[in-house]
Amino acid sequence: MENRDRAFLAAGRIALGLVGDPAVERNWDSDSSLERMTVGMLACHLGRQVVRAAEILPVPATDPPIDKTADHYRRAAWVLADSLDDPANDRTRDESEAASGFDAMVRRCREAFDQVDDLLRSNRAQRTVTIPWQGWSLRRTDFLLTRLVEIVVHSDDLARSVDVATPTFPADAFAPVLHLLADLATERHGQARLISALARTERMPTTVSAF
Repeated sequence: MENRDRAFLAAGRIALGLVGDPAVERNWDSDSSLERMTVGMLACHLGRQVVRAAEILPVPATDPPIDKTADHYRRAAWVLADSLDDPANDRTRDESEAASGFDAMVRRCREAFDQVDDLLRSNRAQRTVTIPWQGWSLRRTDFLLTRLVEIVVHSDDLARSVDVATPTFPADAFAPVLHLLADLATERHGQARLISALARTERMPTTVSAF
């Protein structure tokens, strides 16, 4: 396995621990910290990052990969969307999976994690994979980074939604997410605003979101 493979497995284990937390089950039908998503919907969305990996990693890419992970976000329809009503922000799958309940979600995610673990450890995961809902391909290391972004960001969303501590991720999982988000935020807002947000609370801008 490569470093990114190990980082993803480590982060996946942490995410599974969070989605399986009793606080998530207790608050399943409550509103989450994200607009138009219940805690159950958000937990399913977070857990699906492992499910996506299980679905995609064994399938060879259909075309050459794009050059950089950042290009994935420059092109993604959900990043370019300016409204929650945009089709790119459709939450139908989150809603339908949440309707099946907490136990079904935990079981689905654990089974997917075991599949990913086996794919990566047995070297059967493809080096380049296609992301069918986007319409392009990524190198495995870049694809796993996009899943790490989802895991790190939505773990914070879910933890805050149920009033538990946000998980701490190992450096090899967290650092590349931080670097990618910082690069995207700098591209969107400029160096000055990012530096102010990170180092100067007295002049922090209202937002420096990467998306």
